[in-house]
Amino acid sequence: MKISGLEKGVLALTAAFLLVTAGYFAGTRSTAEPYRVDVEYLQSRETPQSPAAAGSGPAAGEKVNLNTATARELETLPGIGEKRAADIVADREANGPFRIAEDITRVKGIGEGTLAGLIDYITVE
Repeated sequence: MKISGLEKGVLALTAAFLLVTAGYFAGTRSTAEPYRVDVEYLQSRETPQSPAAAGSGPAAGEKVNLNTATARELETLPGIGEKRAADIVADREANGPFRIAEDITRVKGIGEGTLAGLIDYITVE
């Protein structure tokens, strides 16, 4: 098989490229010193929250009874504003008391995500 002049030139350039690249990597690896990375964390600024969410919920150890709480008391729960509190009271009046805390998900706009944030603050006793 015969190799043309163009093919010889391409092979020569490829070989030269490989030699230069290998030499570069061999030289930098032997002289490379370990380096140090410092990571700084900035404190994030607190974002303003709505008045209902500004509190951290009821006082420690206290739970809000979904079956007896007023709309104002329900607003102290995290993630529950004026509209949701009114919806909870309206649902309770229309459908009767909540049997278990998870029944709050029957209120339109309250799903599993909201329930997860509320479950430690609510009761139906």
